[in-house]
Amino acid sequence: MTTMAQIEPDLYANKKEVDLRAGDTVRVHARITEGDKSRIQIYEGTVIAMKRGGPRTTITVRKVSNGVGVERVFPLHSPWIEKLEVTQRHKVRRAKLYYLRDLMGKKARLTPLRGWRPAEEDKGEGESKVSRSKRRRQERRAKARGTTAEA
Repeated sequence: MTTMAQIEPDLYANKKEVDLRAGDTVRVHARITEGDKSRIQIYEGTVIAMKRGGPRTTITVRKVSNGVGVERVFPLHSPWIEKLEVTQRHKVRRAKLYYLRDLMGKKARLTPLRGWRPAEEDKGEGESKVSRSKRRRQERRAKARGTTAEA
C-alpha cells in the first residue's frame, strides 16, 4: 500500500518554483474536465492566503465577479494546474488578507509596488534582453548613419 510520503516527492518534483506572496494578482490556468472533454480555464484574482506545506501548499485566490466575491483554493502542486502567472504585485503588510472580504469597490484596492515587472519567459538564445525603446533608438541611429542596427 502506498502512503502519502511515497507519492508526494513525485508530485513535488514536477513543478517549478513560482515566487508567490499574499497580495499578488495571479492568473491560474486550471484544467477543467466536463464529461469526456477537457479544457483550460483561466482564473484571475488576488492571492489572499497561502498555506505552506511542501507538496500540499495551497493558495486562496479571490476575485469579484458580477459584484459577488468568489474565492477558490488551488493546490499549487496539483496536476490540474497547467500554469501560474503573477501579473501584479502589491504592497501588503500581513500574510492573510481576509479583511478584503469585507471591503467593496475602491476600498478593496491594494497599492501596487513601484517598478515591479513580471518575470519574462525564457527567450531564445539569439534574442537579447534589450528593451523595445532602446532597440528603436538603436535602429533610428543606425538608419541616420546609413548602417544596419546590431543589437
